[in-house]
Amino acid sequence: MIRHCVFVRFRNDVATAERAAIHGDLEALRPVIDGMGKVEFSANTSPEPFARGFTHGFTIDFRDAAARDDYLEHEAHQRAGARLVAALEGGTDGLIVCDLEIA
Repeated sequence: MIRHCVFVRFRNDVATAERAAIHGDLEALRPVIDGMGKVEFSANTSPEPFARGFTHGFTIDFRDAAARDDYLEHEAHQRAGARLVAALEGGTDGLIVCDLEIA
């Protein structure tokens, strides 16, 4: 299994409704991408001082790397990703992606 972890710094002017809509765009891909699991989205709640300004994050579990790759290439993901990046502080500078292989 691949756990796709994304951490973001939203711009201060991005409304909660827009953040929820971005999550909805990603969630809508589940029935379209075979092997894509639930999207979990949350504000950072860690008490540790290591967030470096990253205020929110989400994870998506994929059955395998092939399912993750299908997601990455899908046109609906490209649109959702562009919407996300447009809402971030510094565009792609406000984004960290890390994929973990989970046994």
